[in-house]
Amino acid sequence: MRLIILIVSLLANSPQAGPLFKDLSSNLPDHSYSGEWNHFVGGGVAVMDCNGDALPDIFAAGGSGPAALFINKGDFVFKDAEIPEIFDTTGAYPIDINADGYIDLFVLRIGPNIALKGGPECSFTNATEEFGLPDADQWSTAFSAWWENDGLPHLAVGNYVDLKDPDGPFFACDSHQLLTPSSKTYATQPLEPGFCTLSMLATPDASGARRLRISNDRQYYVRGGYEQMWDISERRFLEEDDGWEKLSIWGMGIASRDITGDGRDEVMLTSMGDQVLQIAGSDGTYSNAPFSIGTYAHRPYLGDDGRPSTGWHAQFGDIDNDGRVDLFISKGNVDQMPSNAIRDPNNLLMQQPNGTFVESGLTAGVASTERGRGAAVADFDLDGRLDILVLNRRAPMEIYRNKTQNTNHWIAVKLLQKGGNINAIGASVTVGTDIQHLTVGGGHAGGQALPLHFGLGAKTDVKIMVEWPNGNVTKHHASADQTVTLRP
Repeated sequence: MRLIILIVSLLANSPQAGPLFKDLSSNLPDHSYSGEWNHFVGGGVAVMDCNGDALPDIFAAGGSGPAALFINKGDFVFKDAEIPEIFDTTGAYPIDINADGYIDLFVLRIGPNIALKGGPECSFTNATEEFGLPDADQWSTAFSAWWENDGLPHLAVGNYVDLKDPDGPFFACDSHQLLTPSSKTYATQPLEPGFCTLSMLATPDASGARRLRISNDRQYYVRGGYEQMWDISERRFLEEDDGWEKLSIWGMGIASRDITGDGRDEVMLTSMGDQVLQIAGSDGTYSNAPFSIGTYAHRPYLGDDGRPSTGWHAQFGDIDNDGRVDLFISKGNVDQMPSNAIRDPNNLLMQQPNGTFVESGLTAGVASTERGRGAAVADFDLDGRLDILVLNRRAPMEIYRNKTQNTNHWIAVKLLQKGGNINAIGASVTVGTDIQHLTVGGGHAGGQALPLHFGLGAKTDVKIMVEWPNGNVTKHHASADQTVTLRP
């Protein structure tokens, strides 16, 4: 690591045209994701503003240790906060379930999952029984949510290996759960077959239909399983007759963003080995991106370990605000898996004008070789530049402040509406040719509930179009370099 620090220091003191981050991990309270083999996966973080000061706060899974909540006090100072003591957490997703204006947390666990209901000043209470969530003893590792009407959201919970199967863990993937609103609580039904999912995301696919993409880990389904797509309106899995080509990978995380400017989201699937970018086609299907695009990140770019990389959380974001979407991937060996690289640095892939991506993790200062798991790309200091948070397995959590010089303009968009879907989940926001969907899910065992960030390049005058969940479209005008709150 001393050589890495020396190289980054030299680069930081020379002309720097690319991204640059400052490691402020020492500002974080001590926390890591711990546990034995049943915590090899998971380790997600939920990032949200839980006290109304606009600064992103952090809920971090603890594995066999306790989960933790860290309040952002500004200038990258984070303080421990009291929450109900919860063990065996794998991750969490922020979502306002009951539309009271306070962000709640759906906490994934080995054992019954927990709903923490948000209140004033980042107070959280256990509302699992109040919401009628199932008392299921499963190993939950994935989550997504969507609204179909003005009531409670529909929830999907992805489960991993069935720990009660005496013949497991191989060939012992558990089924998933669909939680359907029933009055003010939930009814539960299985979603099967399950192939050991590690990520779910409900969002429009290449056809424009809203579907639930499920990424699965072939380490335990071994054979016979594959990536899945479940049609939300038709309540069925897509098959090859639907144009859904079967793909089997060691699926870890999902990131979705339109990077070609055609209005359809591309999808990044992290894995052991190739990180698979799927390009959305005009015919509603997907094709794997060419290797030359530079996103496969299949081996470490640092050191002499030629074994395959292991990708976990992936997230798109415009790091330098040049109007081109970049990509961060947290990396780390499962534990001591000898088939894969042990010292496996995180990726920071910067998109170039020709649409290819160039690795910048080392020169940017984010090339940690700890065992990364969940992560978040978010503006933690509200300066308009996206920062990076990584939760590590058996190592301290890390946070990096974006100190990139001469960055361009930006705008962040927050949506609010009346009714049960107060944060307008399912809406799409378009700035120029850049479109983002407001979703809950994806990543690796964690997500965020924050304004949508857009890099603008040299633009200072912004036109924004919002397609709300009910299909209505509104158009807005704003100046750059601020966060705007829009309503229908």
